Amino acid sequence: MLAGGTAALLTLGADARIEATGPLPAGLPEEVRSTSGAGEVTALSITYLAKPEGGPVTVPLAGVEPKEYARLAGRTGLGAFPAGELSRPEAAAERALPALASPSVAERYGTRPLPVRLEDGSEITVRIALVRDLTPAVSGTDFLVVDRSGLGTEAARPTALLVTGDHLDAGALHKAAGAGTDVRLRSEERARYVDSPLQSGAERVYTAAVAAGAGYAVLALLLALIRAAPERAALLARLRTMGLTRSQGRRLLVLEALPGALLAAAGGALTGWAAVRLLAPGIDLTTIALATPGGAPPPGTAPLHTDPASLLLPALAVLLLATGIAAAQAWWTGRKGSVTELRAGDAR
Repeated sequence: MLAGGTAALLTLGADARIEATGPLPAGLPEEVRSTSGAGEVTALSITYLAKPEGGPVTVPLAGVEPKEYARLAGRTGLGAFPAGELSRPEAAAERALPALASPSVAERYGTRPLPVRLEDGSEITVRIALVRDLTPAVSGTDFLVVDRSGLGTEAARPTALLVTGDHLDAGALHKAAGAGTDVRLRSEERARYVDSPLQSGAERVYTAAVAAGAGYAVLALLLALIRAAPERAALLARLRTMGLTRSQGRRLLVLEALPGALLAAAGGALTGWAAVRLLAPGIDLTTIALATPGGAPPPGTAPLHTDPASLLLPALAVLLLATGIAAAQAWWTGRKGSVTELRAGDAR
């Protein structure tokens, strides 16, 4: 399932996102870069209502500097690509701009030269050269990304900044951006997902289910071992009369419990893995993983997947519990007299 941090990254595209409805001040990138904790600052020119072929369908189009944007995409893991494949052709200005597109846009328009009308009325021609499921500039299933140098003067002006950094100063970013500019940090976005009522409720239900299942498993194991305790104690007592030491008796009981415990642990882990693999194609946890209070979840999927720790830890707990009870029983039996245990066994 997508963690809150990953969901926030999908939404923002970086550790912080500064965006305005119009062009940002020319000196803002440098001012943001000088704030505490800021690393690289990537400027974007985003047009959310670009119209391919001048038709009624709109697609978000982002103008970027290819090298900077390629570094950002590689660092965030959101659709890494070779920068050279997105760079504007040097020789012929009339040639189509190479574009990075989402799979849905690529399927809809193909790789032929595609005229795109921008919000300011200008028109460019693009050719889809790269296809990626995700990209930092836009969160969604439809997008185009092109070299900003191929846009007109007005369309190329940055409207958004993507900021990376380990310890960003929210106050400094808000102050640098000024009024009328949307500033969102990944840490704040992540808190919205983690604190959502749906996710918190799902975690409580899951915790209660795990606790109940573990309780029933422990009870079943204890009852099984207790039921067999008299026979095992009598067997141990007989072996002790034949010269078996107490430490050897304890090891014997532990080794006797191991085969069944190993089978139970392996069977439980295998059943859990198989259940996840069988259910995963039909279950998408996006609503729970990415739900936000009062808003729709961001685009993306949160499929079920196997987690080694979740499979191995319960199996290891069963193994340790079974062997621990056997060792405790051997220690307790060793404190009693062999004659008493033999009489108890014969009486049965």
